Amino acid sequence: MRVVILGSAAGGGLPQWNCRCPICSLARAEPERVRPRTQSSIAVSPDGTDWLLVNASPDIRQQLFDNPVLHPREGLRHSPIRAVLLTNGDVDHVAGLLTLREGQPFTLYGTNGILGSVNDNRVFDVMAADVVRREAISLDETFEPVAGLSVTLFSVPGKVPLWLEDETMQIGAETETTVGAMIEAGGKRLAYIPGCARVTDGLRARIEGVDALLFDGTVLHDDDMIRAGVGTKTGWRMGHVPMRGEGGSVEALAPVAIGRRIFVHINNTNPVLVEGSSERSDVESAGWTVGHDGLALTL
Repeated sequence: MRVVILGSAAGGGLPQWNCRCPICSLARAEPERVRPRTQSSIAVSPDGTDWLLVNASPDIRQQLFDNPVLHPREGLRHSPIRAVLLTNGDVDHVAGLLTLREGQPFTLYGTNGILGSVNDNRVFDVMAADVVRREAISLDETFEPVAGLSVTLFSVPGKVPLWLEDETMQIGAETETTVGAMIEAGGKRLAYIPGCARVTDGLRARIEGVDALLFDGTVLHDDDMIRAGVGTKTGWRMGHVPMRGEGGSVEALAPVAIGRRIFVHINNTNPVLVEGSSERSDVESAGWTVGHDGLALTL
């Protein structure tokens, strides 16, 4: 199984277009210290020929350009992307669908809850129904979006997308609007969980023994955005478990047998983004890799 991290940043990317926080400023001035990153997405293939795109970032056009394995290879119009899977309805995971509208056939997968938010928004009708088939998948149902690649979706603690929040919103609820994906091929297993509000016993049991985990790394501390002076929301309020602190993912996942641990969906205020920083060294010493665009795995 081949895996490419197309985008490793949270919403807004790095540097965020309107942000002058210290990390965004460093990314512009010293990209060797803070590597620029696009918004969250990965591509997975059982053979390097046919690919599954997991989440469609607003930066998808640039991501496809930057990764030759996803370039057209035959005829006048072609794409090796056979399917797209959504793990939630966040803007940074669905907006790229509008770019994938140029008459290219593929199948769009997601739970009823996730696809429902897409289906209810008519702007996504630019993906013509006779070209892009939409298929709802039940939790814990194993399906094969690409021949040789098995996927099972499972609920993780989360929340509805920001653009769907209302007075009924619950943070940390396990529903079908925030899911993880267990992806399997050739006897290897990859767990992809770009959004998670809390590490539970059930989640630990689910990912026990995986060959690689790509996990929500939005914030280092719950109050990253407050410390940076650019926002008032905590990681918890945004539906993202912090790396460190009480209930943090580094400590909570330490006892779990995992082959490779990689943080993705990293917010632009997270200090682990700075190469050589004490914060980066801290998570690396705990066995984690801070993901970056273009990081490729062969499992």
